[in-house]
Amino acid sequence: MHVTIQSARRWPLCLMASLALISCTKKEVIEVPVGKVSQGDLYLDVYETGDVQAIKSINILSPEISWRFGAMKITDIVKDGSQVQAGDTVLVFDPAEVKKAIVDAESRLEMTQAELVKLKAQQKSDLESLRADYEVSRISQEISRIQLESAGYEAEIKKKEIQLNLDKAEIALAKAKDQIANTIKIQAEEVKQKNLSIEQDRKRLDEAYETLNFMYLIAPSPGIAIVSRNYSSGNKYQVGDQTYSGYPLIQLPDLSKLKATVQINEVDISKISKGLTVQIKPDAFSDSTYTGEVMSIANLATNKAGSNKIKVFPVDILIGNGRGKLMPGMTVSCRILIQKLKNVVYIPLDGLRTEGVQDFVYKKTGAKYTKIPVETGASNSDYIVITKGVKVGEVIALADPFEQKNATDKQSKKGTSKQ
Repeated sequence: MHVTIQSARRWPLCLMASLALISCTKKEVIEVPVGKVSQGDLYLDVYETGDVQAIKSINILSPEISWRFGAMKITDIVKDGSQVQAGDTVLVFDPAEVKKAIVDAESRLEMTQAELVKLKAQQKSDLESLRADYEVSRISQEISRIQLESAGYEAEIKKKEIQLNLDKAEIALAKAKDQIANTIKIQAEEVKQKNLSIEQDRKRLDEAYETLNFMYLIAPSPGIAIVSRNYSSGNKYQVGDQTYSGYPLIQLPDLSKLKATVQINEVDISKISKGLTVQIKPDAFSDSTYTGEVMSIANLATNKAGSNKIKVFPVDILIGNGRGKLMPGMTVSCRILIQKLKNVVYIPLDGLRTEGVQDFVYKKTGAKYTKIPVETGASNSDYIVITKGVKVGEVIALADPFEQKNATDKQSKKGTSKQ
């Protein structure tokens, strides 16, 4: 029984030693990413992301209205990004104050018109009374004149009295005539002033009706409605917001002509020129590719967003197709094709390594890798031209195989020491 127990204890120890031996003698398999030396046409390019914008757009602004009509408060607004047609109502302001102003202006106009009618009636009555007084004075003057003509045999004193009465009648007649003339002038001025008041009231009424029309903003052309941001809150305008005259509220871009604006680093800007072909891919549906060409290049550099050291140049790219699919505000990736190199030998850029001033690659032969010096040419963001050192079809490592092997060996030794 005692011998059997000892044998049972030795068996697991032997099994563990055998497993450890097998583990120690097993070769590590190192996986190194590889690529091939290729030959063909290669494009030199610059990649950059940008935003789609309309070349032309219509801005719908807050209307210019008088302070008398109160603040402009939004009661309805089109949904941001929705399609609209010419004549559609895209925004409505609260018209309550304007409607109240219309009622007040109509009442005031009616009142001033009634006052004018009353004024003219009173003036007519006053003028008739003055003309009656004038007629009385004229008759009195005529009687005095006749009496004077008939006083040939009267005493001198009587003649003198008649002459004085005639003089008095002529003065009264002249005064009555002047009073009529002055009254006509005064009445004409009164009517003129009342007509001016009526005209002012009518203009205020017309202004109120015109302002009522301003409370309803209409799309002048079809397009996609892009709601502007409220300067006060930083958010898109919405129901309940107040705005001021002249502020942009809604933008209607012309979707028939679109552009992409990208920011090109100052290192690459010298490579860019007008007319270069551009391949454009929207982030929203990257399986689609559109074409365009460089339209304009900014003359002055600006600071890149988030950095005061990196300078960029805004570049506009005219989009030649994709209308109806690409929309303003979309993010796109733009590949600007600078030059086409025909029938060149090239490798993936990840396969090139540099030591000092010498470029080299790791060529794979069987399971081994050999360090091969190479001479290089132009490159793009993915590939580089090789003018000497490797042949078409050869396989090269896209990572340093020896660094990976050393890392694997260290990991194996670390695992063995733990055992």
